[in-house]
Amino acid sequence: MKVICIGRNYEDHAKEMSSPTPSEPIFFFKPDTSIFKNRNFYHPKFTSDLHYECEVVIRIDKVGKNIQTKFAHTYYSQFTLGIDFTARDIQNECKKRGLPWEKAKGFDCSAPISDHWINIEQGNDNIKFHLSKNGNIVQKGETKNMIFSFDELISYISSYITLKKGDLIFTGTPAGVGKVSKGDQLQAYVGKEKVLNLNIR
Repeated sequence: MKVICIGRNYEDHAKEMSSPTPSEPIFFFKPDTSIFKNRNFYHPKFTSDLHYECEVVIRIDKVGKNIQTKFAHTYYSQFTLGIDFTARDIQNECKKRGLPWEKAKGFDCSAPISDHWINIEQGNDNIKFHLSKNGNIVQKGETKNMIFSFDELISYISSYITLKKGDLIFTGTPAGVGKVSKGDQLQAYVGKEKVLNLNIR
């Protein structure tokens, strides 16, 4: 199983990160050890600036390579929500030194994900979601505002890498990313339905 993460797929997030809007999808990987499904998340000791990034996650249903956009919808049928945790201080230091920053994104348990999967209704695929921190909404997103759609992402990624059944694609985060500390509680919602609950320990 691969965990494929999309960067800067919402224009408002690109702006808040002072980054240009991408002309093609940006993707990176997290290892399978990043997947985390427990309620209590333990803040890593190696970072003092841990950021949440709430994202819609789709799961690949079958093997595909060089998938045309018009057929991409046949390769997934469900979604859920996950959080792409980022050690921002480590990432920024790696960027300054011109180094890869996988250790800032791919550390153990850095991809909490809900185990509640929701069917995607064809023709009605604008997913509204939000994340609250200690009861206050900090991120709100709609997939209609993604720069690259699910189908476009699948087509692009599969032109470089074979997608396999069970692969996960974190499809990007909207604006509002921010720091979490011990004692915080994160709750992710699809509409009014809570699908993910995390206590930061």
